[in-house]
Amino acid sequence: MRLKNMLKFRLPIKSNSNQTIMGSRRKFIQKTLGLGMALPLMSTKMASLGLGKKRDGEVPIILCSRGESWGKKVLAPGWEKLQKNESLLDALEVSANVTELDPDDMSVGYGGLPNEDGVVQLDASIMYGPTHNCGSVAGIEGIKTPSSVARLVMERTNHIHLVGEGALRFAKAHGFKEEDLLTDKARRMWLRWKENLSDKDDRLPPEDGDYGLDRPTGTINVLGIDQEGNIAGITTTSGLFGKIPGRIGDSPIIGAGLYVDNEVGAAGATGLGEEVIRTCGSFYVVERMREGMSPQEACEAICKRIIDINGGEKNVDFNDKFVAVNKSGEVGVAQIQGNDNWKPELAYQTPSGFKVVKGSYLIEV
Repeated sequence: MRLKNMLKFRLPIKSNSNQTIMGSRRKFIQKTLGLGMALPLMSTKMASLGLGKKRDGEVPIILCSRGESWGKKVLAPGWEKLQKNESLLDALEVSANVTELDPDDMSVGYGGLPNEDGVVQLDASIMYGPTHNCGSVAGIEGIKTPSSVARLVMERTNHIHLVGEGALRFAKAHGFKEEDLLTDKARRMWLRWKENLSDKDDRLPPEDGDYGLDRPTGTINVLGIDQEGNIAGITTTSGLFGKIPGRIGDSPIIGAGLYVDNEVGAAGATGLGEEVIRTCGSFYVVERMREGMSPQEACEAICKRIIDINGGEKNVDFNDKFVAVNKSGEVGVAQIQGNDNWKPELAYQTPSGFKVVKGSYLIEV
């Protein structure tokens, strides 16, 4: 299946809150909800509305690219470790493992949605600010926690990226158990998708149950800063549902789905990975923060960049979302498409408590 057909089929887009977004009319407008300034050309207007005010950050902090429900589950074990002044990497790993091990999350790890052949292939990356070291795995099968394998690649090899069968052998050599990652729910959703790809084949759709025909993408970013101000991040995913076997998205690509600089901050991406790869999305966000942008402004800037390189909003029938945190603990979140009922979120935990931030979007759908 060609990429352009994949993009066409994946609409309507589905958010983490399971709200389906329909409609072809899109207005290129900025909707900012209580966060930092919008695009540079709109900064004067935003400042006049009181939206350009800088927000004070707080560290230590741990955040993820989800809202309240998943955010509380994901961040709790990691925050417990940070409170005990344990390893930042341990904190982020145990938080990332929450979604990887939960079959109810059909976008990450165990229970993740399979590729075109019905096989679950997972991608993950990790990066540690103090050493600028990183590790990742891509297209790994049979291992529930690819982020943990990515960490071993970072810490136990002088490589950065292991893929496919090699990544699986590496994981098994370090004691990981090979398991079937395809849950019954994911299998039935895959069958329904296959049976409705064409009206000219011999497959008939099931009469019982409605397993949906959307092609959701799903990923989670977990970023954190410890009490010493050290920064790290993890991105983990099962990738695009129904992808061509062997397709690798942005999540395991350092600088695309994840980037960390200990002097600046960290950023992560979710959504259509091809667009994030060709813009070096997370690296772009960190570099904009290095130049003085707030995390919110930087996340909006990469969304605008992706829209621009596609020739404007009329050519955008996909979505990407970015989250970021800077050295002082300020956070930001923005996505390309959205509306009043579908706003990007991130959740974070600091000594002041658990909070959810609703961000901005650039194209109304």
